[in-house]
Amino acid sequence: MANVLSADKQAAIIAALAEGSSIRSIERITGVHRDTIMRLGVKVGKGCAMLLDSKMQDLDCNYLQLDELWGFIGKKERHCSIDDSPEFGDVWTFCAIDSETKLVPSFKCGKRTHELATEFAMDIAGRMRHRVQVSTDAMHSYIGAMELAFGADVDYGQCVKVYVHDTAEHPERKYSAPSFASAYRRPITGNPEMERVSTSHVERLNATTRLHVKRLNRLTLAFSKKLENFQAAIALHFAYYNFVRRHNTLRMTPAMAAGIERDFWSVGDLVEAVS
Repeated sequence: MANVLSADKQAAIIAALAEGSSIRSIERITGVHRDTIMRLGVKVGKGCAMLLDSKMQDLDCNYLQLDELWGFIGKKERHCSIDDSPEFGDVWTFCAIDSETKLVPSFKCGKRTHELATEFAMDIAGRMRHRVQVSTDAMHSYIGAMELAFGADVDYGQCVKVYVHDTAEHPERKYSAPSFASAYRRPITGNPEMERVSTSHVERLNATTRLHVKRLNRLTLAFSKKLENFQAAIALHFAYYNFVRRHNTLRMTPAMAAGIERDFWSVGDLVEAVS
């Protein structure tokens, strides 16, 4: 007879993964082999990607903020050689958040290229019900990506922030956040409300993502060895964030605030929905 995990055990493992526990720590706690945990996480993560794709349609969002989150596959970019897999090195997670409902309608993982930025912007445009206002940082690729994805049917502004971080003069601050110097807003397309041009909410989302995805923690051994596993982990996180995790400010899940769901999901509900 096949050794199949019970539904309760699967829910416990997925909950631990979604809350930022490492695979080996879950192995020690549950007694389930790490390979089984990995296979379950990838299977559920792929199901979460399909679930998000089907649920995030015809969205009534008004103010979107976009940003990118750095990670790496196998090894950091500076350690890669020509013999390494093309997947190895830096990987970026492009993500969007609705400022009002805190919903994450779309994300993309890959290299930080104009092509991926365009694919990401077009994915967002296809999920919106009406004209939206979009805010990003000053990454140049976004300008062309927005034009290709939305045309003139968008109000787009950039929030440009300037940081100062002199590691040569202060080597003890090598791993500290850079000092904020100044910021200014600039309109790019349409007629954006300049007081709403901001990336604060998506940057806070980045902090939540780093906290709950172990392979995105800073200075950790828990990094991904395959892009497929990384994408599954990110999809699991955003499905858990949208449907299961209670947002303390909203007092509900982002999916409930956006009118996609009427009630909280349990982790068991999430596992069942993607099985």
